[in-house]
Amino acid sequence: MRGTGLIRELDAAGFRAVLDQLAAVYAAAMRPQPDQLPGRRVNMDRHAGYPGFRALTVAADPGGPVIAFSYGFRGAAGQWWHDVVSTGIRAAWGAPLAAAWMDYTMEIAEVHVHPAHQGRGIGRAMLGTLTAGRAERTAVLSTMDADTPARRLYRGLGFTDLLTRYVFPGDSPPYAVMGAVLPLRDVRGLPPSAADRPPWPGSAARSGSAAGSASAARTGTAAGAPGAA
Repeated sequence: MRGTGLIRELDAAGFRAVLDQLAAVYAAAMRPQPDQLPGRRVNMDRHAGYPGFRALTVAADPGGPVIAFSYGFRGAAGQWWHDVVSTGIRAAWGAPLAAAWMDYTMEIAEVHVHPAHQGRGIGRAMLGTLTAGRAERTAVLSTMDADTPARRLYRGLGFTDLLTRYVFPGDSPPYAVMGAVLPLRDVRGLPPSAADRPPWPGSAARSGSAAGSASAARTGTAAGAPGAA
């Protein structure tokens, strides 16, 4: 794909085979503390065994190194992120809304583009391919709760805020948890929702809401490296 690179889908074995390259892209995009990288690799290896796992890598040239990657899987009870986020939405908005967003969802765990290749639409292309044809009703992810290019990318694809200022166990920085109805839609240019709470998934699809109000939430695997688009 000219401009956005060459997108390749990997199975679990192929994903695990390039974990070194993926970790390098993650480190360049997120700039974590060095002691955090081993734990990130362990998480990625475990995620490859989850149901509905799908992973994409992007190379600038055929046979070239990975410059971007994304992956996700079907969320289910017993998965740490799924359980923590479900509990947070339930506490803020009640069990019915939490179930509507989280009971049959694709959880987008990582979306990262090497800084040298950001701003070319790679993140948008990966998300469109990653979620295409999925059976799940919704997609959910978490990203830093700030006005980053990644946050704007997600809003432009129809993701709405489910929780903001959310702190994951372990004293993390504040995150936003965002959700979108599948299939994703390009909603750039549409005004954000004026609702004071997250919409029901069906109403989000009908209204074309691009984002929830920043005051909508009370309070992860981060799916948004700043500049991921």
